[in-house]
Amino acid sequence: MVIKKYYLWSIGIILLFILILTYKFFNPIQYDIFPKCPFYVITGYKCPGCGSQRAIHYLLNFDLQNAWRQNFLLIIAIPYIITGLIFEYQKSPTPKMLKWRKILFGYKAIVIVFIIVIGFWIVRNL
Repeated sequence: MVIKKYYLWSIGIILLFILILTYKFFNPIQYDIFPKCPFYVITGYKCPGCGSQRAIHYLLNFDLQNAWRQNFLLIIAIPYIITGLIFEYQKSPTPKMLKWRKILFGYKAIVIVFIIVIGFWIVRNL
């Protein structure tokens, strides 16, 4: 069981590394191997995730200005996502960590994040 888990983690890390290298060295604007946003293709409007692939490419190449232009919500969300992962995989959280987890990822936080995403979606299409 432990060995199987080790192999799954190893495969996951290798695939993540390949994905990172792909996004670092290949700009999604120039290559057709990257998927297109189905919402944008069908409607002509940008969804909240549009530009994320390009933003990741620019981030991996330390071009923060272009990454910000492509999808600034993704840039802002990365530290939030990392914080969530830290809270999720903490084996024995302290009461202080549990308090912050509730503040940052509780029901009110989910509603606020939802409103931000919908607002971003609307404003970027004006």
